[in-house]
Amino acid sequence: MKLREISGLIFIIGLGLLLGAVLKILAYDNTVGMSILARAPLEVGTANLVTSVLLAYRGLDTLGELTILFVAATAAGMVLGQRRPDAAFEPDAGFILRIAADLLFPFLIILGVYIILHGHLTPGGGFQGGAILAAAFFVPILASPASPFNHRVSSTIEGLAGAAFIIIGLVALFDKGDFLAPLFGTGEVGQLFSAGSLPLLYLAVGLKVGAELAGLLARLQESEVSD
Repeated sequence: MKLREISGLIFIIGLGLLLGAVLKILAYDNTVGMSILARAPLEVGTANLVTSVLLAYRGLDTLGELTILFVAATAAGMVLGQRRPDAAFEPDAGFILRIAADLLFPFLIILGVYIILHGHLTPGGGFQGGAILAAAFFVPILASPASPFNHRVSSTIEGLAGAAFIIIGLVALFDKGDFLAPLFGTGEVGQLFSAGSLPLLYLAVGLKVGAELAGLLARLQESEVSD
């Protein structure tokens, strides 16, 4: 076996032993999950209880995840850098693929927005919808250089969405005493206008994730072209 394979095997064994020790020390406790199932509909007003966990009960962790994604996307963008002005684009993928990409663009936008806005009602939400929004802009990039994506607009949306997430959390902290506590009441469970400010948080998450992923994919495509 090569040295790299041996080191990888040692790492996997060590990780397995560590996880085994942690599971042996920590006793399994399902009371937290049962408590959330019982209290979330009344306290948060979400039909999708996963949303209540992500944006209310452990919303600070979600902010950490967004920070990690931001740092990773920023670092990748800095490494890839700007496309050289003299770098020529590859020719179009062809008439059929270009037209298909243009036709898919509005449908992907609608689907992404739908998943984001209904994240508190059905499976989905900001992360999943944001990934679809990123794909909506990346598919035309693959088909043709004349894509609707703009790095400056993407960076602006990303910054505003991140700021909106934090501002909503701070307003909740001063008003309710808890960071990201639902504002504006809970509404009626199962209705579109329910769960208070959680749909606004998911909208901020979706726009931020979509802008970051689309920008990163565009940087990767430009890097491949310039090479």
